[in-house]
Amino acid sequence: MQLTDEVAADLRSRILTGQVRPGAFIRLDDVAAELGCSVTPVREALVTLRGEGLVRSSPHRGFIVGELKRGDIVDIFWMQAQLSARLAVHAASNPDIDDHLADLTAIVDDLARAVEAGDDQMVLDREYQFQRRIHVAADSWKLAWFLVAATKYTPYSFYVGDRDWGTQAVESHRRLISHFRRGDAEAITAEIHSRFIDARERLVRELELRGFWDDGVAESDQRSASG
Repeated sequence: MQLTDEVAADLRSRILTGQVRPGAFIRLDDVAAELGCSVTPVREALVTLRGEGLVRSSPHRGFIVGELKRGDIVDIFWMQAQLSARLAVHAASNPDIDDHLADLTAIVDDLARAVEAGDDQMVLDREYQFQRRIHVAADSWKLAWFLVAATKYTPYSFYVGDRDWGTQAVESHRRLISHFRRGDAEAITAEIHSRFIDARERLVRELELRGFWDDGVAESDQRSASG
């Protein structure tokens, strides 16, 4: 991942988790100092986020965090659930699915140990590997590409430190493997949708606790992204 992409991912996560509220200015110098980089990748990252509608630019004022509605969060997770379920159903129809299930089981075992140990980086890695293995089994790379693009809007750093989320992820993945083994497309779809609903609700609750949608948050809010 290039530095600009890393900075964009960091800022995107801050916005989506309410660490930076709508109307707040994002100060390039402060972000660059915090992340230990020059201003250039920060500016390029913000241009990327402007294209995604997460920030807007104002002449002589810089970049300002844009509006993010509850409905936007619902739509983001709905889209990911639909794409993920479709890929998983494709994977279930793979004649060699049993070979993939052995790998998926080993990955979930690793994930369970990582959750128990509180190893956030390993949780993130094993979760990524679990999803990637399903994509390989699905053999539908165009669909997988769309899902990868959509998952940019899932702030995984918010979830990986939540042991309850991790424990439920392990249990859900084990159920999903059982559904794969039976080739139960309906159960696969329901399982994946339930996980995304849970992730959505956790994020919405966090944003509500941070007062993300409180009235009176305007462009005059002077808090910066490093605050």
